[in-house]
Amino acid sequence: MEKQNWRELVQRVIKTEMSFRGVKYQALSQRLEEKGIIQSADNLRNKVNKGIMGADLFLQILVVLNARPLNVADMQEIIGDLSRPAQEDE
Repeated sequence: MEKQNWRELVQRVIKTEMSFRGVKYQALSQRLEEKGIIQSADNLRNKVNKGIMGADLFLQILVVLNARPLNVADMQEIIGDLSRPAQEDE
């Protein structure tokens, strides 16, 4: 699997959890700050959109979002979706 697919997996997991909870980047930044983790909303947006961040920040984000359990089967499903060619509208 390509490195880009792993990055897209990180991006999808975080964006899904943010959407599920109705949390925007500013609120995410504030939640992290309450735990002593300083990340601006713009910095978080850039990291999430690129899917590039340290494992510690990834886990911290999941904790402050009170994310649903992430299991291997869910990750494999997302990876499978990323591996399939995009289908064009007919």
